Amino acid sequence: MFGEWREDIRCVFQRDPAARTPFEVLTTYPGVHAVMAHRLAHRLWRAEWRYPARLLSFLARLVSNVDIHPGARIGARLFIDHGAGVVIGETAEIGEDVTLYHGVTLGGTSWHKGKRHPTLGDGVLVGAGAKILGPITIGAQARVGANSVVVCEVPPACTVVGIPGKVVKVREAGRLNPYGVDLDHHLIPDPVGKAIACLLERLDSLEKRVEAGDPIVSGSQQQLYQSCDPDNDICENDCAGGGIALGQVPGHRRTTTLGTTAD
Repeated sequence: MFGEWREDIRCVFQRDPAARTPFEVLTTYPGVHAVMAHRLAHRLWRAEWRYPARLLSFLARLVSNVDIHPGARIGARLFIDHGAGVVIGETAEIGEDVTLYHGVTLGGTSWHKGKRHPTLGDGVLVGAGAKILGPITIGAQARVGANSVVVCEVPPACTVVGIPGKVVKVREAGRLNPYGVDLDHHLIPDPVGKAIACLLERLDSLEKRVEAGDPIVSGSQQQLYQSCDPDNDICENDCAGGGIALGQVPGHRRTTTLGTTAD
């Protein structure tokens, strides 16, 4: 346990540029206080000392404003930045090197006993105010955008944003700091805005075809439209040009805000 405490203090310097000395971290960081208290409370819980464990977690909550149930399983080097308003439920499981910002909730969605809280893989980062609910798994190195509400599984190394949370593909990773930690959790796409932009592009394309007297939907294109399944790559791969699946129409050109490009 003392070794885990030392790692909990050292990891702060890898993820918080405001940290200056170990003494400052040990005495002024509520997130560190909450995790250290939980290490002890969890051992009491596993030893069937349930009331002392709950009492210790309650006292830790009064001091740190972080509510961690003593039954939660937490891996090494968890960093709770600022700490205010974080809630971690009884059956939650957190891997190693996880980062939680203030206002995060790892909550349950069932009244039944048993597994009812989330599982976070190694290296997961959860933005401020995010809610992860139910016995779902957030894959290793995944990122949850601020204020997202996640109720479904998230694959490893993906980013999830929105209410309810939707998995989006990030083409460019954030910059790693000297310790190999990616804290650029503000680099998140806008799937709703992207879908609206694609609709506007499609409307523009249809208007031009109507003005030119071309048939809007021919028999051969109807099958392509039916096979077009919009996803996170809409207007880029599956539905390039606002509805032509995979660019299967020879000579098709799509109009973008930057000009006209050939597929």
